[in-house]
Amino acid sequence: MTQQRIGIIGAGLMGHGIAQAFAAAGHRVDIQEPDPARRAGILDHVRRNLRELGRDAAAADRIRPCAALEEAVGRADVVIEAVPEDLALKQRIFAAVEAAAPPHALLASNTSVIPITRIMEPLRDKSRALGAHWWNPPHLIPLVEVIQTADTADAAVAAMIGLLTAIGKTPVHVRKDVPGFIGNRLQHALWREAIALVETGVCDAETVDAVVKASFGRRLAVLGPLENADLVGTDLTLAVHEHVLPDLDRRPGPSPLLRELVASGRLGMKAGGGFRNWTEAQRAEAHSRLAAHLQRFDGTGHG
Repeated sequence: MTQQRIGIIGAGLMGHGIAQAFAAAGHRVDIQEPDPARRAGILDHVRRNLRELGRDAAAADRIRPCAALEEAVGRADVVIEAVPEDLALKQRIFAAVEAAAPPHALLASNTSVIPITRIMEPLRDKSRALGAHWWNPPHLIPLVEVIQTADTADAAVAAMIGLLTAIGKTPVHVRKDVPGFIGNRLQHALWREAIALVETGVCDAETVDAVVKASFGRRLAVLGPLENADLVGTDLTLAVHEHVLPDLDRRPGPSPLLRELVASGRLGMKAGGGFRNWTEAQRAEAHSRLAAHLQRFDGTGHG
């Protein structure tokens, strides 16, 4: 694929990693970040990531940090928004992006849960608007969900999937714009039941995590849930469902336990405690363990 110019809005948790993935594949990237300190650190952060992967840190030279949105998207072939999950904020950004970006540019949101149709409501031309949901950390996780709305042109979807494939990602086509798309619907269905098991006293949080990591979690990287259902047989899957599905948590809203944790300031590792208590050393070990596992891959999805 010919070199394209990528405009990225936001250099927080996801934006700099998305920029790295495109730059490492040879594309020019303009990334807009209004915070001066964060903007100043973008290139050093990317270089450090590249060195940790054993890749050429000079790829960071293809990234240009920008203060103004118009500067980042004015020459873009593809624009990816990666700002916080605030619908009104995203809508304001895309209204500004449409006014500043070339008329041929693809316009994509990296939202992990908000329907793309809602985000793109302010646009006049919705045919080039779609979702491109990357997973954290984006320079290591292969998957990108490409979400098509009722207004998105098939050619826009094909172009985004082609671009992502060419840089070594694993794009999937989400054909219906539902909240959470595919990955987060699956992930949070599991999390809802995990929280319910703790809330109802079946086990503690440590046990939930141990069960997943020491059993079906080991299979998931090589055998998806429906592959596994076919492996054991749809008849056995049906028999298990007959017994277990009626007893699973089906409440339509978040767990009261989760609400209590948030209300009391137990916000997870960053606060020293959530479902589990975390010392600074334990937090660092968890981050190192995750990074070591993910870095067995080269950032393109291959081991």
